[in-house]
Amino acid sequence: MKVTEHIEKAQGKTLFSFEILPPKKGDNLQSIFSNIDPLMEFDPPFIEVTYHREEYEYKETPEGYIQKIVTRKRPGTVGICAAIQHKYSIDAVPHVICGGFDKEETENLLIDLNFLGIDNVLVLRGDPIKSEGVFKPVPHGHSYANELTRQISDMNHGKYLHEEYADGATDFCIGVAGYPEKHFESPNMDTDLHYLKKKINAGANYIVTQLFYNNQKYFDFVKRCREIGITVPIIPGIKPISIKKHLTILPNIFHIDMPQELVLEVEKCKTNKEVYEVGIEWAVNQCKELMDHGVPVLHFYSMGRSENIRRIAEKLF
Repeated sequence: MKVTEHIEKAQGKTLFSFEILPPKKGDNLQSIFSNIDPLMEFDPPFIEVTYHREEYEYKETPEGYIQKIVTRKRPGTVGICAAIQHKYSIDAVPHVICGGFDKEETENLLIDLNFLGIDNVLVLRGDPIKSEGVFKPVPHGHSYANELTRQISDMNHGKYLHEEYADGATDFCIGVAGYPEKHFESPNMDTDLHYLKKKINAGANYIVTQLFYNNQKYFDFVKRCREIGITVPIIPGIKPISIKKHLTILPNIFHIDMPQELVLEVEKCKTNKEVYEVGIEWAVNQCKELMDHGVPVLHFYSMGRSENIRRIAEKLF
């Protein structure tokens, strides 16, 4: 079932969902299932699976040449999504990114997802390779998420790269990312919303936001989206703080602000165990306010851990 269909079926009730990381190279499916199992009692209608693109290493050969070697540290999402849907009979939502794929490879990936009965995708440009600093598409790849969204939308209309195939049209529900505090590469919020609208116009069906800790940022973001004609569901993304270093790590990685009240509460903590409890309490209060405002889904970024999310969900659902 599509994400948007789950939202419609809920008839205004706030749903619970979460995102998982593929395991590191060498781990197996049980490492994923052990984090999913404790959260199943809250009836998630879908689970997102992130994708980590390849990285490069440069090594000198015995002959003295410098060779670029592709390294892959985590399994891909297709097999993980298929395993989740098979074991739990709920929808898995793979991240589909621009980085590292040309259009042919993207089409082949989507054909595989469609064959497996995976109905939803979350479209992202993806991060740049660490060694490059700025995002660079591969030859014949997409530079922006709206271009990738358009390719998937075209396939939903039976338009493939080299042929039109009406009987083979896909039927993906397409999610895209939104940034209540704007994407860090955008010069201002107006420009960021302009590009978000381009993704919607290209065929996106819903939005999942970047994590945030100040609900007013989300409410203002939704208001501005509605003012420019974006009517699709906007799902808030939640990430509970769990260690004191998150005060600096999360703003640095995700380019977000931390409310001063939260900063002061965390700084008073003497141990990370105390920070963990503060993070849970803050997230519970944050989520209660969001639910009071009728958000369609509370979407949690688990980062491979589920215990604090389980404790939060216990107080909400």
